[in-house]
Amino acid sequence: MTAAGRQRRESVRMQAAELFERGIKPLEVARRLRVSGKSAYQWHQLWRDGGEQALASRGPGGSRCRLSPRCLEKLAAYLEQGPAAHGWVEDQVWTAARVATLIGRKFHVSYSVSGATRLMHRLGFSPQVPARRVAERDERAVSVWKEATWAEVKEPGRPAEGTSASRTGQASPAGRPKDAPGAGAAAPRS
Repeated sequence: MTAAGRQRRESVRMQAAELFERGIKPLEVARRLRVSGKSAYQWHQLWRDGGEQALASRGPGGSRCRLSPRCLEKLAAYLEQGPAAHGWVEDQVWTAARVATLIGRKFHVSYSVSGATRLMHRLGFSPQVPARRVAERDERAVSVWKEATWAEVKEPGRPAEGTSASRTGQASPAGRPKDAPGAGAAAPRS
């Protein structure tokens, strides 16, 4: 959740506390504040047990960052250097898996791939998906082959004048010749 979202949520809970103080029931609070009835009942329970302070935000949820601010600065500098500076020479792409590995190598802290993704976003980076290409690929040779060889190798399509199109459907028994296969199958049984 963004900081603005957390502030809005906190503001709504404080409004709920004011409404509870005035004796307004949780379902009416939910309607007025446009929140679910479940949230309003949970807030009402918290408010009854601990007052307005119980509805105050305790900060962002989730686990705290395992890297210090100084380590985060170092990580950002490492990311700026590029993957090749840290052993990934096949392409210049930071994947989340690579960043998780880099964090483990440099800071001896284990991060999951999804955790590394969130950390990268926090630092202003986005993980990239590498293109599946051979490192030794020669683009010039590929384009020459496409122009010179592909036209010779490619099979020609079917000529348009040799085809026809028509609607298909089951023929009526009356329209079949008497000696056609299956002609007798349409005759009524006695």
